[in-house]
Amino acid sequence: MNLEHRRFDSSDQTHEARVELPVEGDGGQIRRPENLLEFSKDEFVVYPAHGVGQIQGIEVQTVAGASLEFFVIHFAKSRMKARVPTQKAVRIGIRKLSSPGAIKQVRRTLSQAALKARINWARLTKEYESKLKSGDIVALAEVMRDLHRRPAESEQSYSERQFYATALDRLSGEVALVEQITEEKAALELEGLLMGRPGRTPHGRC
Repeated sequence: MNLEHRRFDSSDQTHEARVELPVEGDGGQIRRPENLLEFSKDEFVVYPAHGVGQIQGIEVQTVAGASLEFFVIHFAKSRMKARVPTQKAVRIGIRKLSSPGAIKQVRRTLSQAALKARINWARLTKEYESKLKSGDIVALAEVMRDLHRRPAESEQSYSERQFYATALDRLSGEVALVEQITEEKAALELEGLLMGRPGRTPHGRC
């Protein structure tokens, strides 16, 4: 069972999140799975639940008699630190920044006509939440594409605005790092693509 505990000290301090997962060890040896991605100190990575963060280092702690390595990841925007077991990083979905090719796919997605949903809001909510938690950069673009509203179109509900804002925040943060531009510029360019796309097309499901 995956549990995440956060500690909030005060509004002006960094709060912490520790990802507590089943301990695997033999009482002393640190085991590294063969598929562990090669993350390095100071590298920016994407944590699906929180967006882009920077690895500040690797700590070794003894938990239940076993030595465990933790990635210490800092999220500048939320002023949060997460300690994630290195053995579980891949399973959690932590990944490296997207390639330039993936960013091109994001732009193609944002340039497409939005899908007009034919399913109820409860199912749509689960779909949007799933995409936001996936850490997939194209899935984030799909959320933006389908929830964006032009001035002449119907207004967004509060939930829609929240989903859209989260997708835009995470997407612009990653695009900015990949393309070496500011987040503000990345956000303007991404939303500009939405303004220039065709009108809505029917969603394929019912």
